[in-house]
Amino acid sequence: MSRVGKYPVVIPSGVTVTAAGKALTVKGKLGELKIDTTDDVETSITDGKVWVKAKSATKRARSQWGTTRATINNMIKGVSQGYKKTLDITGVGFKAAAQGRKLNLNLGFSHDVVYDVPAGIEVKTPTPVQIEVSGTDRQKVGQVAAEIRGYKQPEPYKGKGIRYSDEVILRKEGKKK
Repeated sequence: MSRVGKYPVVIPSGVTVTAAGKALTVKGKLGELKIDTTDDVETSITDGKVWVKAKSATKRARSQWGTTRATINNMIKGVSQGYKKTLDITGVGFKAAAQGRKLNLNLGFSHDVVYDVPAGIEVKTPTPVQIEVSGTDRQKVGQVAAEIRGYKQPEPYKGKGIRYSDEVILRKEGKKK
């Protein structure tokens, strides 16, 4: 049984949640997000709280119950506060530059890597070796950060590559003579 699904999602001030059939819309100061809930769960809005209930006792309905509640909570947090991931670049000559809707990465390849930033996501480079990915959709922010990190993952010997700012790279010992 889901322990997450039992609790309601509190709607903070400045955020409006509307439910029309299976569609749920969340609007806040940072934007608007929509979700289509599955047939296994039903949502209701009462007294400034969003309640999610499973329609049946099947395994799929119980798993969707907690997942839907967590997704709605992430949407409310996204439109009110937003999400941000910070990436650090380590390596001699490695750098990044944000130019409009494109991110230009110099990662030691024979060519520059140009990443097109998707809609709803903002990418900044406060320093040439730091990238900040921010937006309202938690899944999109994480996906964009993972795609950027995927161009040059950190290697375990010198730690060169792109890593999350809170990530710890386990270093290996090099060759011995």
